[in-house]
Amino acid sequence: MTKEFRIEEHPILDFQRRRRVAFSFEGRTLEGYEGEPVAAALHALGIKVLRHSIRWKRPRGFFCAIGNCSECLMRIDGRPNVRSCVEPLREGMKVERQEGEGDLIV
Repeated sequence: MTKEFRIEEHPILDFQRRRRVAFSFEGRTLEGYEGEPVAAALHALGIKVLRHSIRWKRPRGFFCAIGNCSECLMRIDGRPNVRSCVEPLREGMKVERQEGEGDLIV
């Protein structure tokens, strides 16, 4: 198992842990907690780059965490341009970095 970078204890907040689920990222099987944002699960596993900017190919990661920006757009279960910071993690999800603007599904 990959080392996780998660807040385990907090003086004010109580973290309700859900069941662990397996999902794939770029062909690797990883685990996270059901219902947590996909970007948070990846971040906790040390995966900081979610995509690269379209023009300059600069790395982009977890930024606003509320679905307002486009820094976390990923291809999830074949759907392009999914805001991974607000997409809940589910068992068996297939998560991939997306190149460019993402293909439209027709």
